[in-house]
Amino acid sequence: ARLGLQSQPHPSTACGVTGRYLISMKPKLPSIRLRLAHALLLWSVIGSVAVALAVWLAVQQEVDELLDDTLSASAALLSSVLPGDDPGLSPNDWLARQKNMEASAPKGDQFAWQVVGPNGQLLLRSPLAPMQALHQAPQSGLTNVPGWRVFGKALGATSVASMDAAQTTAPGRMLYVAQARDERDEVQTEIALSAALIALAVGLLGHLWLRSKVQFEMQPLQSLSSRLGDYDPLDAGAKLGLAERVELEPIHQAIDALAERLKVRLAHERAFTAHAAHSLRTPLAGIDAQLAMALRECPPELQARLQRVRDGAGRLQRVVAALLTLFRTGVDIQRQTIDLKALMTRLPLDGLQIEVGASHPIQADPDLLAAALLNLFDNSLRHGARKVSLSTPAPNTVLVSDDGPGCSKTKTETLDIALASQSYEGQTGLGLMLADLVARSHGGRLKLQPSEVGFTVALVLE
Repeated sequence: ARLGLQSQPHPSTACGVTGRYLISMKPKLPSIRLRLAHALLLWSVIGSVAVALAVWLAVQQEVDELLDDTLSASAALLSSVLPGDDPGLSPNDWLARQKNMEASAPKGDQFAWQVVGPNGQLLLRSPLAPMQALHQAPQSGLTNVPGWRVFGKALGATSVASMDAAQTTAPGRMLYVAQARDERDEVQTEIALSAALIALAVGLLGHLWLRSKVQFEMQPLQSLSSRLGDYDPLDAGAKLGLAERVELEPIHQAIDALAERLKVRLAHERAFTAHAAHSLRTPLAGIDAQLAMALRECPPELQARLQRVRDGAGRLQRVVAALLTLFRTGVDIQRQTIDLKALMTRLPLDGLQIEVGASHPIQADPDLLAAALLNLFDNSLRHGARKVSLSTPAPNTVLVSDDGPGCSKTKTETLDIALASQSYEGQTGLGLMLADLVARSHGGRLKLQPSEVGFTVALVLE
């Protein structure tokens, strides 16, 4: 990779690979809050409809019974005031009664009634009653006729002669109290619909209350997400703190336990890296010294090969020095004001011309900054650069530009995305990774800058 310390670039980091392959399209995850809200809404609707249907059926039956009882009570009341089996009443008397009743009866009655003679003749009726007798033959009790619900009650008995001339009694005049089916259905519908609407309203209010309750109870999860966003498990003494709900307490404990394991493992890895770097430092210095002696004593035809071996050993020494500095015990950043020109005089820079133009102060750990710059310089040298310019365009920002072949704009964007997401594996070389780790240890990061000539990186040390 460009500016990496690998001997061969990784196939996936060749220039021209677009940055879109580094960004995986995240699937849209389901929301617990929305799923619960939808479930509550569905259950509220189903429950409200079921309750409304049950209320509807119950109300229909009860109202039907109530209206039938009303018919029966009305018939009993009317039978007490209407004339019974009085033979002295002539048809003219019944006609006079009918006219008087029609003149005085209210027009908005919900019930109709008829007085029907033994032979089915209509004697008396209310204004809303039909012109024909509801029953031609006497019918007692509740019955149904087209368009009406009827209750019949006998008003008296009439003596009739049988075939053997004996006297028997037969039903006399009948009182029929009726209610129109349309009116009855309207009453039942209004009552049942009112009950159903009340049930639906109660279900809707219950849904809104439960939804707000679920949203309130989900707040601790959102609070936990915010706390996790600010939580650095590698900080000394870092704790998530007390859980806001009993159900979240195991999660807090598991995260804190995981953080402790990470700290122990990182401490072991840092200790191992530091010991390994210490162990490699002396042999590498001895190898370099032996190679220097061999260069002086070997025939000219072997000097080029030995020089390449010595250059490789020098690069390995610088990597080991960077690792030793980066993963030293404690890894505490010791910031101080750095003079870049003075720092460059202490660094081994064979074969590379360095130009320094510092216009802003740099506050950083000198050892870590030197390790990062050495790796960046070595990358530039390996990729054909002969000149590197250092500048400080902003406080605590070091801009490193070389005159090498550089990379395409697409490749630069790809590498910058990998550095921003710390996706080093298979994307960046060791040099860029170490420089980015140094910048992040200072609170910043390594940023690649577009450049028409060469390659440019910004080492931001916040």
